[in-house]
Amino acid sequence: MTDTVVDSKTEVKQGTKYVKETENVAEKYSVLTVSKNSSDVNMNVGEMTSAAFTAVPTLKSVKKIQFANAEDKQEFSKYPTKAGRRSLSRSISQSSTDSYSSAASYTDSSDDETSPRDKAQVNTHGSSDFCVKNIKQAEFGRREIEIAEQDMSALISLRKRAQGEKPLAGAKIVGCTHITAQTAVLIETLVALGAQCRWTACNIYSTQNEVAAALAETGVPVFAWKGESEDDFWWCIDRCVNTEGWQANMILDDGGDLTHWVYKKYPSVFKKARGIVEESVTGVHRLYQLSKAGKLCVPAMNVNDSVTKQKFDNLYCCRESILDGLKRTTDIMFGGKQVVVCGYGEVGKGCCTALKALGAIVCITEIDPICALQACMDGFRVVKLSEVIRQMDVVITCTGNKNVVTREQLDRMKNGCIVCNMGHSNTEIDVASLRSPELTWERVRSQVDHIIWPDGKRVVLLAEVVFLNSLHKTALALIELFNAPEGRYKQDVYLLPKKMDEYVASLHLPNFDAHLTELTDEQAKYMGLNKNGPFKPNYYR
Repeated sequence: MTDTVVDSKTEVKQGTKYVKETENVAEKYSVLTVSKNSSDVNMNVGEMTSAAFTAVPTLKSVKKIQFANAEDKQEFSKYPTKAGRRSLSRSISQSSTDSYSSAASYTDSSDDETSPRDKAQVNTHGSSDFCVKNIKQAEFGRREIEIAEQDMSALISLRKRAQGEKPLAGAKIVGCTHITAQTAVLIETLVALGAQCRWTACNIYSTQNEVAAALAETGVPVFAWKGESEDDFWWCIDRCVNTEGWQANMILDDGGDLTHWVYKKYPSVFKKARGIVEESVTGVHRLYQLSKAGKLCVPAMNVNDSVTKQKFDNLYCCRESILDGLKRTTDIMFGGKQVVVCGYGEVGKGCCTALKALGAIVCITEIDPICALQACMDGFRVVKLSEVIRQMDVVITCTGNKNVVTREQLDRMKNGCIVCNMGHSNTEIDVASLRSPELTWERVRSQVDHIIWPDGKRVVLLAEVVFLNSLHKTALALIELFNAPEGRYKQDVYLLPKKMDEYVASLHLPNFDAHLTELTDEQAKYMGLNKNGPFKPNYYR
């Protein structure tokens, strides 16, 4: 992983002179109505399974035990005693609950320890151009993707309206993002619009193994699994980029590691590349550094600083992701708990709002006086982590920086303190320093480890809280860069045009049965606006 220094004076080109030309991309795929598609799915598999094993009075009719499959039935017969059957009941119940969790892998507890790199796997089409944990998980991953599609009607609408014209025909996209059911919907949308894709994970913890298998089964070369080593991480990126008879002409990155690897190992790729789309603050900083040094070879689109990314994804989606992740992995009550959130950007704001609503006592750390003032005005105490670390029950990082939580601070944490990262970078917490002989690692459940100190103190380390993202802007940015005429974008970093940003927002509105008010000609003239937008200047964030 590479370190970067952020230059706050770096100028960002707004691409103002090109806004007019980019309007037709959004208008071309604009929609007046999107069919409302909402469904509630309530599922408690653990409850259903354990109910089958509940003891009943002897004089009443006994229900037959229902097994999910033949293997469970065979396993159950091995336990003739009541204690053995109760133990199996809890095992089946827990594994069933975990497997339906959106971030837990289907067979984490039962998969062998063989590295996917050492396995010979082939999908049903005879292809072996992928490397995932277990291709047999594809069917379960397909169900996960179908569930995600139900809540991503705007992206599905874009897919249906644009796939006839194939605006990405000829595009060869290499992607490095979180691999979840939501990003799978994006990848399959890009394929439907004509692109060829090769994909890997930007984070070693966040991959949903079953989703990666489902993508590999459809023919998308995917190289990713949850729990990769650092060597595995770079190997997977290399396999995506370096393949015979195929060369990428578009890069979709989340964190800048893929872009860094291409610059370092395969600079010739940029001779044919149309551009880079970057989704995270970490990756955007790296792009600005390349631009400042005059080393940026192709145009780059900064999706991270789009309004819909900052306001929708980072604030509203993370507000729900943090609760889902913490509750699912720890099962603790947050009322009265002392919580420190490192960083009060949009992600931090979402986390603080959600935790405060549960009754947690929340304080924040900040380097930016403006964000610190916002936190104070919102009722949060601004502190230094080193001063409060001993009292904290939960520590959450969301800065995008490195070594936000150091080994010295981890040593001073109280017994049972929960530590997790909501930012992009898995270096925010100094996890590497915890791989030392005097500390013991104990896997508790999927994505949850206890780190045990010699005196018996335990710190609960959560691998990753999964993000819920709005991915329509990413698809539009790729379409815009790939189809832009030569000369529209120079070798620099551009913000997503506001016309596209507003279009992304408009795609969501029909789901809420929201109806926009239209300006009259007189009002539009008075405000100096086009009736159809954009309604905000390009520098608005």
